[in-house]
Amino acid sequence: MQAALRQRLGRARWVLRVSEAAPRPCCIGPGPPPALRCWSCGSPLSGAEGLPHFCPGCRALQPPGPRPDLFRLMDCDRSFRIDAQQLQRRFRSLQRAVHPDRFGQKPPKEQYYSEQHSSLINKAYQTLLNPLSRGLYLLELNGVELAQETDYDADSVFLTEIMEINEKLAEPKNEAILEDIETLIKVKQEELTKEVTAAFERDDLQEAKKLLAKMKYFANLEDKLKNKKIPS
Repeated sequence: MQAALRQRLGRARWVLRVSEAAPRPCCIGPGPPPALRCWSCGSPLSGAEGLPHFCPGCRALQPPGPRPDLFRLMDCDRSFRIDAQQLQRRFRSLQRAVHPDRFGQKPPKEQYYSEQHSSLINKAYQTLLNPLSRGLYLLELNGVELAQETDYDADSVFLTEIMEINEKLAEPKNEAILEDIETLIKVKQEELTKEVTAAFERDDLQEAKKLLAKMKYFANLEDKLKNKKIPS
């Protein structure tokens, strides 16, 4: 019995020595992401994520990226100041390249990608053209939580002004009063746009956020005014 026990112990020591000597697997981190390739012919693609990008091999239109930078897409500096004419030229140039009308004879997948690009270009143009949406998008890119209307409660004078305009809009339709409100909103938005421009240029994102919250109030008033002016 003792001989059998010694034999088992010897076998256990041998297994242990073998397991210690065996090479241990090393941790390998994630490698580089796979190279982008054309969905149509498989050719490698250079980095142009989000931009209307055509395969260098077969010239097939590639899909847009998941979260493209709208400033980069429209060939603009990431700034609140923007050249509206340059933006419009870029918009027209991109739409000429990817408009669905040009892809009527292409494969269904490429037609779908042209629709995606066209929609994205429209969104980018409208977002960057409007001062309010451009400012809110800049805040988003800088990781600043977008202000909600209910967040803005510090300026009682401002809120009183907004309430008074709302009360006038709730009154029976009066063309003269509506024209006065329209002029007032336009002047206020122009003033706020200048203040927001200054805030972004001195990199005061919190001040820009407060000013954009005010702009949102006036934008809502503008929508109410348009609805009020629609013939009943």
